[in-house]
Amino acid sequence: MPRRGLVAGPEFEHFQRRYFTPAEVAQHNQPEDLWVSYLGRVYDLTPLAQEYKGNLLLKPILEVAGQDISHWFDPKTKDIRKHIDPLTGCLRYCTPRGRFVHVPPLLPRSDWANDFGKPWWQRSCYEVGRLSARTRTIRIINTLTSQEHTLEVGVLESMWEILHRYLPYNAHAASYTWKYEGKNLNMDHTLEENGIRDEEEEFDYLNMDGTLHTPAILLYFNDDLTEL
Repeated sequence: MPRRGLVAGPEFEHFQRRYFTPAEVAQHNQPEDLWVSYLGRVYDLTPLAQEYKGNLLLKPILEVAGQDISHWFDPKTKDIRKHIDPLTGCLRYCTPRGRFVHVPPLLPRSDWANDFGKPWWQRSCYEVGRLSARTRTIRIINTLTSQEHTLEVGVLESMWEILHRYLPYNAHAASYTWKYEGKNLNMDHTLEENGIRDEEEEFDYLNMDGTLHTPAILLYFNDDLTEL
């Protein structure tokens, strides 16, 4: 495990998050900052939007910026859904919002160039991480300053990834010992693996407001100051 000063853990300068919540994807909804998700993955299509800026074929993609577009795809082939065109009887991509970038025209056209290589939905270079299918809310309390923050996190995120989310509120977060109910947390494990159960379904079953009982993780300051 790499070490920063006295604190063991990953180097956050080069740390790559694995999961993003739907709420995070929804924040990237502008042409100059355009994310979408599909088939459980999150993609940054900003370079594509810049490359085809002003092109009408970009309009259907701009309309779904920040959204999940899994319904555009066949989960088996991971390709855009297809259908039999009633006019030509040929197998065509299904594009209810209109033809978009890298989808061939219905009929042959002299201005159609197919020299772009792989279509954008098959390019791994746009992928930034996975979409959190399930999220939960936790409270993080700094016992040194008594500051409290509420975070929405993915259920499969490790404690290191949650710490990374918390850094904007406390740049020295890795200089604290993270505890739940008096026990040190294993930062390589998820919340559930650390014994912090997600009881949302139980609260729903009992018709109780789950927000009234959000698990609290307590941070205890160590000796060193590690700036991340």
